Amino acid sequence: MSIAIPAPRSELVEGIDAPLSLISPDGSRRHEPVLDPHLGDVDETVLTDLYVDMAVVRRLDEEAFALTRQGELVLWPPSRGQEAAQVGAARAIRDDDFVFGSYREHAFALLRGVDLGEMLSVWRGAALSGWDPLVHRLAPSQIIIGAQTLHATGYAMAARRAGGDDIALACFGDGATSEGDVNEAMVFASSFRAPVVFLCQNNQYAISEPVRVQSATPLALRATGFGIPALRVDGNDVLAVRAAVRLAAEHARSGKGPSFVEAVTYRMGPHTTTDDPARYRDDAEVAAWRAKDPLDRLERHLARIGAPVDRIREEAGIRCDALAARLRDAVVRAEAPAPETLFDHVLTAPTRRLERQRAEHLAFAASVEGGAR
Repeated sequence: MSIAIPAPRSELVEGIDAPLSLISPDGSRRHEPVLDPHLGDVDETVLTDLYVDMAVVRRLDEEAFALTRQGELVLWPPSRGQEAAQVGAARAIRDDDFVFGSYREHAFALLRGVDLGEMLSVWRGAALSGWDPLVHRLAPSQIIIGAQTLHATGYAMAARRAGGDDIALACFGDGATSEGDVNEAMVFASSFRAPVVFLCQNNQYAISEPVRVQSATPLALRATGFGIPALRVDGNDVLAVRAAVRLAAEHARSGKGPSFVEAVTYRMGPHTTTDDPARYRDDAEVAAWRAKDPLDRLERHLARIGAPVDRIREEAGIRCDALAARLRDAVVRAEAPAPETLFDHVLTAPTRRLERQRAEHLAFAASVEGGAR
């Protein structure tokens, strides 16, 4: 199904008046003609799996946050509140599709089987990146705001030229839409009909800057200025995100070019563990969004359809406890890498300059060690 872009401004993007939603905060199911056709495989098992996925992702976030406070990690960017946006998107694409995220897409790493030790190595300050991107079809965490959208577009252009039908998914936040890289990526993607899906997790704040300061109109409208069709969905509704990203992926895979999905969600915690969100937002705002919690919403929906919620919650708890144990074990077993490994994997092949720098480092280290004797 392609996403039409009608002429009137109010219809430039699906969901412009209100984000498209399938599950209300009270758990009731609503019908949405744009998204419903992409839910044919959804049953109690799928809903249960999505719930467990989100619960495990939340536990990962909680444990990593605690490890930072205990001095085991240097930094952590929390993702609480954004589980539906990430899990829904991750479960909407194929395993061979390539994901390019920022620094908050922990769900993608977890669901794509990244080793927990590798995942945390960056946040311990012990590695330049974490995992092998080609093994997991997942690019390393990107700290430079919005840079991953260019990487995703470049990959998508190359994939199309190679004749494959895999696509790229570029994940970024609302703040990134104000960066030149994101806009340049959309220019290239639109001009070359690159099979890339731009997923903007609008969590309402770019660090401390509210989204209303960045844009007077919904962010999804920005994509239409580049000729890219867009969907605006409730980012706390895992089914809505899953359906929207699946629709967008099919659009890209069928050769129709890029699309843009704005998932309207909320970052419940701080920007990172060095941030104090109480400085720039009030308790009433947080409480209003807590009432839209993605896990509570899906749990209420499961109860409405007669699913065994207590048993599902128990299974999720078992999975969460197992993850927490593995996570802490990975941190305890972690060893600091040898300093000279700093020069490994910088480039695909060593250069004369890089080898000279490695030699200088080794010589300096040897002189320090010799002087200490």
